[in-house]
Amino acid sequence: MKKTILILLLMMTAVAAFSQATARKIKGPRAIKSYTAAVSSTPTAVSSSPTTAATLDPNAKLHVVYGRVENGDTLIIVYLPEVDIDLLNRYYEFADTRQGRRLVSNVRKVYPYAKTAALKLQEFDSIIANTDSNSDRRKMLKEAEDELTEQYTEELKKLNFTQGAILIRLIDRQTGNTSYKLVQELRGKLRAAFYQGFARLWGYNLKSEFDPVNNKEDEQIDIIATLLDRGQI
Repeated sequence: MKKTILILLLMMTAVAAFSQATARKIKGPRAIKSYTAAVSSTPTAVSSSPTTAATLDPNAKLHVVYGRVENGDTLIIVYLPEVDIDLLNRYYEFADTRQGRRLVSNVRKVYPYAKTAALKLQEFDSIIANTDSNSDRRKMLKEAEDELTEQYTEELKKLNFTQGAILIRLIDRQTGNTSYKLVQELRGKLRAAFYQGFARLWGYNLKSEFDPVNNKEDEQIDIIATLLDRGQI
């Protein structure tokens, strides 16, 4: 077993949930959050007090900033995160359109599931590598299936068709393997063909690859995901 059972089962649960869901009308575009640079720093000299900010607005998010005193003047030291201007410009080229705002909303919705899948992959690969007994692996498979079914099925049922298709491609982006390949590696070619046929009945393709080079929408999804990871949108 080269891949973790949990990443596979997350995909299986998604396919089962998608079969019960119908394409719903996507709600109005969500406003895109403006980018505010987070303040991060390593103490260098004098720490400023947030008392004034708290007095002005008790609900304000407070940041501790640092500075140094030179010739009687206090100079505030703020380290800003690196910003890729070119990437942001490419983002706003499509994100300011109705279709772009819809894509941003859909990626925001499903990207956490793809990231969870990748984290589970890393978490359990070592466990499976150290498990030689087939019976132990089957036991782990059953326990993981029960856990994921309980945790994710109801959430995944709420996804519409477009969100489901994006999730399948994002899983390939995060893990480097299509959902079909993951099923094939764990459950064999016959089971992979079964799930692929089942998914195709509902318009999905588990063999869908994430291709930001040749697919314009995948390129935009990649930009959105990258900026989400950086906390810039």
